Formats: sequence, structure tokens, C-alpha cells
Amino acid sequence: MGRVIAAGVALGLCAVLLGAPPASADSGSLDVQASIDGRPVVDATVPVDPAKQIELMVVATNSGTAPVKVRSVRLSGVALALTFFAYDTTAPFEVPARGSITRTFVLDLGDLTGQATGLLPSSVELLDAQRATLGEATTVADVQGSFWSVYGVFGLAMLVLTVLAWLTALLALARHRLAPNRWRRGLRFLPAGFGTGLVAVITLSVLRLVPPEPAVEIPVVLGAAAIAFLLGYLTPHPAPPPVVTDSDTTVRLAVPPTQEFTR
Repeated sequence: MGRVIAAGVALGLCAVLLGAPPASADSGSLDVQASIDGRPVVDATVPVDPAKQIELMVVATNSGTAPVKVRSVRLSGVALALTFFAYDTTAPFEVPARGSITRTFVLDLGDLTGQATGLLPSSVELLDAQRATLGEATTVADVQGSFWSVYGVFGLAMLVLTVLAWLTALLALARHRLAPNRWRRGLRFLPAGFGTGLVAVITLSVLRLVPPEPAVEIPVVLGAAAIAFLLGYLTPHPAPPPVVTDSDTTVRLAVPPTQEFTR
């Protein structure tokens, strides 16, 4: 059971550290400014209500000497290096050299309710025919989705795995079944620490307190893991099992009580 729990937490950690897709090379140079329902997205938290259509306005500026062809526009949200929603709109247009162009799109995000909720780092990207990013504008979306969305259920799954990881580690400590080596005892507590950090990041996001950006999630996850490892490292050495020798063995003979007969 302990290995299964550790593997589950490790998968969540791998999603954080290794799940980000490799960045594609830019095939052009576009400066992108975007607004959602009239609100500029740069340096702002934009509320997104899946029950309503949103109006996305994009201003693309080409500072190069050759025109750049845009094939589609993508609105996406990422947390813990995992993409929890992405909407692509195919609308080809060309940005002239040393010029700019403005386009407005109406997006129906009805199914976003079941995909995410809370604060999520988001971006508006312009893509070419090969799906390479020509330019993007980043923001934080306040997604007013369901708690039982994919993102919410992912957080609940990590919470269950983390609680089980702590229970197995503490139960092994109580039963004196931890390894005699301090480093191995620290590693036994490490998955519980990683899980605690992941749950903390997701909770802050769902409660709309702090978005799960790399500058926040990486220190929180690694800090919680370091604390858990230190706790395991400092746990007392498990007591060795008692050794029974022949001299400690006492054989007792049961003597029946004396029976008295009355004459």
C-alpha cells in the first residue's frame, strides 16, 4: 500500500516538474494585447463565467519587415504544468509588416464548468499553421466553474493520497518499522511532503487566494517536501526487537493444590 501511495504522489510531482510541454520556436514576432469583455488581461485577474459567452479582442502588432500569417487564436489555462482548458478558434488573418491589426472573437465556454475552477494562469496565443506560437498575452483567469471539475477532483485525489502517505509513514513510526538508516527514514516521509505541497497549491488556487504560478508552486512543493524529509530524518531510531535467551526462559510447573479429606 505504501508503495502505491508513494507512486501516486510521485506522479503528481512529475506532472508539476515534467508535465510542461516543450516550448515551440516562434515563426514570427508579434506583440499581442488582449482584452476579455473589455477588460485588459495584462497584469490583471479576469473573471470568466462559463455560463456566459465572452468577447475576446486581440490586437496584434508586427515589428518585423515581413508580414506574419496567423491561423488560429487559443485561450488556455494551466496549473501545475498541466493544461486544464484550451479553446482554439480558427480565424486566419495576416498582420502586415510594421503594422497592427485588431480582431474580435466570441467564445462559448459552457463546458468550462466541468474542467476548472478558481484562479488559473492563462494565456491568449496567436498560432501559425504549424501550431507554433507567434505571440501571446498572459493573465490570471478567475474561473467560476464547479468544485467537481477536473481540477477540483484532481485536488481531492491528491488530498486522499497525501493523507494515506502520512498515515502509512506515521504508522510505521509507531510500530518501530522504519529503516535504521536516517536517510531512508527521511525518504519514507518524502512523498507525504510532496503531496502536502501539491494540496496546498491547489487549495490556494480553488479558494481564489493565490494562483498556481511557478514562482509560487515550486517553492511551496519543494519546501513542504524538505520539511517532511527533515521530520523523517529526525525520527528516533527504531528499537531493536528483544532477544530471548535460554537463561530468560523460566519453566513453571503447575502443582495441584493439596486435597484434604475429612474423616
